[in-house]
Amino acid sequence: MSLSESLVRLRYRVFPDHVLGEILTKKWVDSAIPFAALVLVIAIFGPIVPRFFQFGTISLLSGEMAELGLIVLGLTVVMISGGIDLSVGSTFALCVTTALYMMNVQGLSLGGGLAATLAVGAVCGAINGFMVGILRMRAFLTTLVTLIIFRSVFDIVFPQISTDIVMNYPQSPAYDALGMGHLLGLPISFWVMVAVALVLHIVLSRGRYGWRLLAVGGARRSAHNAGINVRWTVFSAYVLCSVLVALGAYHFSARIGSAASDIGAGMELQALTATVLGGISLGGGRGSVSKALMGALFVLILSTSLLALAIPGPVNALILGLVLVSAVFLDVRWVKNRHKLLRAVYISPTFNKLPPAISTTVGPLVPNDRLRASEPIGLGIMDGAEDAIFDRDGNLYTGSRHGDIMRWFGPDYTRYEIFAHTGGAPQGMAFDATGNLVVCVGGMGLYQVSPEGEVRLLTAETNRSWTSIADDSVMKLADDCDILPDGRIIFSEATVRFEMHDWYADALESRGNGRLIVYDPNTGTTRTILSDLIFPNGVCTSYDGESVLFAESWACRINRYYYAGPKKGRLERVIEGLPGYPDNINRASDGTYWLALMGSRTPALDLSLEMPGFRRRMARRVSQDAWLMPNLNTGCVLKFNEKGEILESFWDLGGTRHPMITSMREHRGTLYLCGIFNNRMGALKLPDADQNWCGVDSYWGKPA
Repeated sequence: MSLSESLVRLRYRVFPDHVLGEILTKKWVDSAIPFAALVLVIAIFGPIVPRFFQFGTISLLSGEMAELGLIVLGLTVVMISGGIDLSVGSTFALCVTTALYMMNVQGLSLGGGLAATLAVGAVCGAINGFMVGILRMRAFLTTLVTLIIFRSVFDIVFPQISTDIVMNYPQSPAYDALGMGHLLGLPISFWVMVAVALVLHIVLSRGRYGWRLLAVGGARRSAHNAGINVRWTVFSAYVLCSVLVALGAYHFSARIGSAASDIGAGMELQALTATVLGGISLGGGRGSVSKALMGALFVLILSTSLLALAIPGPVNALILGLVLVSAVFLDVRWVKNRHKLLRAVYISPTFNKLPPAISTTVGPLVPNDRLRASEPIGLGIMDGAEDAIFDRDGNLYTGSRHGDIMRWFGPDYTRYEIFAHTGGAPQGMAFDATGNLVVCVGGMGLYQVSPEGEVRLLTAETNRSWTSIADDSVMKLADDCDILPDGRIIFSEATVRFEMHDWYADALESRGNGRLIVYDPNTGTTRTILSDLIFPNGVCTSYDGESVLFAESWACRINRYYYAGPKKGRLERVIEGLPGYPDNINRASDGTYWLALMGSRTPALDLSLEMPGFRRRMARRVSQDAWLMPNLNTGCVLKFNEKGEILESFWDLGGTRHPMITSMREHRGTLYLCGIFNNRMGALKLPDADQNWCGVDSYWGKPA
């Protein structure tokens, strides 16, 4: 390797460019803007506002935060569901009036007054929810109308009972404690708000209801198609919003003890500014409790600081309006351009110089048309069969891009049934000793299908690597699997950075994004045994009982990993410089192995792998359909032995039968071919092969 190549390789090893992209994909990145805004407002007003950092000021601020925070949390729920509620200020006024009347005039207990206040809030929310959720009226106009209606009701009722409210006092010590009591130096109402926020955080991030809210806000039609009751979800979001507003109003009434005719006026501006600044998307489907509270704290500090500096009320409202406009601008621009920024920095090619390709002009790799003699199976019916496998009864199992596992009945394989539905894209398959079918499902993990067709998840997570910025514990592309003699399942995950349909981006990067994983069904544990692999693909337990063979597609090589014996834990190269991109590996009847090449190397792409800067510019400036990609239009099957010697090859140069081959299985004298982009399988007779050989028997022996 030349000095320049060594420097380039060292540069990409020491300064990996993918780090920035992985940071930007973290969920907490969305919190960066509200957090930065909060730090900025504290830095501005802290030095100039008298007693800003004194504990008394913090205690007073936390009491007000309890009220505004609950209102903002309620509005957050509605906005996550894809709606908006402009009536929160008027609802707040009605609820404060209700609380004061029930506690001061009627003399109810803490629980009775709270129940009455929450009931009024629930009614207001139900009115909004019925019109927006059930009748499907536009949220903005509807809540703008209810803002006026609720305010009018307040203006009618409040003058008639205001005197009674002022002339009477509550008779509940618990109510007084809620308004004036402290715990650890902070108001009790603040701790109530914290408790509500924690519960709401768990509901939104871990609960089924929270997931439904996010789904409805993100894509209502898709949520409906997934079986979610969209109308009820939207209705309940408005009810929950108004109930939280009512709870905030109850805290306010306990703290202040009276009300004025302008109570709640302009509160919708404060709440909306807080939510949008907190990163709660106006388009729905995005938001969190922590971000909402950061936005609420920003607005509260800004408002109280301006009042402390004797800034007039109209100027205060003007500044809040300008902050809201800025927050909306940032929200719209971020949502619109986030994917562009990620595309520009996430794909991070590295240096990957391939060894010279094994010659295809002489020897066993000379191109031929031997695959043209194959007969089609399931023509026009199969769709995306990445792998195929046979049971002892001669039934053929294939996957489909629709998530089904299809069982084809021999001997002609014209009849089939849907054996199981996985919900994802079935990839590599293997039978265990008891007849269970183990399946790698792209985007979902490792699954098991019983002989009766019952699907069960085995594992979808492995141990997280210490040096990973992104959480790589969850599997993205479980690819191919095989079973060790002791029953453990070993399988490959092609990439931890990209989804199944973004395989071309991983090819462009050509970095070690993949890993080899072992699942132990006896203990239920999963662990990574090899990492930093370049798109690891086919996995096959070798005949020696001590090692497994696996492919690295974009590195064009076959490796051997020893799981037992004197070489346990060692990794060896078996074949390097393949003329194409290796995929699945399976056993042959004569003690050798079959290998699928899903495509052929091209000089242009090989050269570009030595120029990561060029590939990075291409990813940023050129549309994806114009990228340099692996050539997947020429299918080939190789046979090799334990020493890595290639014995023979089968090609389809014209692509008339099998333009791409991702896997093959030998079964009773016939080689069966499949490809994830093909609409068929192929059956090629092997006259010299063992006509009674079955792959399952080679693993577990023939049944007694």
